[in-house]
Amino acid sequence: MGAQGGLRSDAERNRRQLVETAKVVFAERGLGAPLDEIARRAKVGNATLYRRFPSRGLLVAAVFADALQDVVDATERALKVADPWEAFAEHLTFLCEAQAGNRAFADLLVAIASAVPELESLRGRAFQGLAELIDRARAAGVLRPDFQHTDVVPVLMANAGLAERTAEHAPAAWRRHLGYTLAGLRAPSQTITAPSDHVGILRAMHTLAERNGLTG
Repeated sequence: MGAQGGLRSDAERNRRQLVETAKVVFAERGLGAPLDEIARRAKVGNATLYRRFPSRGLLVAAVFADALQDVVDATERALKVADPWEAFAEHLTFLCEAQAGNRAFADLLVAIASAVPELESLRGRAFQGLAELIDRARAAGVLRPDFQHTDVVPVLMANAGLAERTAEHAPAAWRRHLGYTLAGLRAPSQTITAPSDHVGILRAMHTLAERNGLTG
């Protein structure tokens, strides 16, 4: 019994070490970070990592499920804010700030992780809440009427790219860019003639997940 308890203790310790190390490595290098680097920095063998997490998606879920739940909770709080523009603008700022602090999380917010149901369920709930914020702001006449639900994805993709490229030398650059974006989104604004490519955006979200091993 003592030996079994010791094995369980070692296994749990290895799991915690892998998850904590993966948080750091994913944040530094993105969702596609090499798993063998995570194992090396966690001071465990590759076999131990794959025994605990047979797929990349399971490790990503262990690392980011709580963070995505925080986004869901933040969305629910935003929906309780009385002012529709303030609710939308502050929540979009919250999302962009979360992206700026973590390269992997920046991508996860806009990737359809079909192979990781736990994460996809949370991301779906977060997106649905954001869609409600958009609908409410449009109905109040404070958000430009041609802004669609899927239009928020390119906004977040652009923020992720900017945050990654300026992280070392201008880590707050994303805030100024977001300020311009929000100024352009607030009604009344000049109508944009270019149509929104909903199908193409969804394909891009699937491709991002596929590139990082999060699809079946």
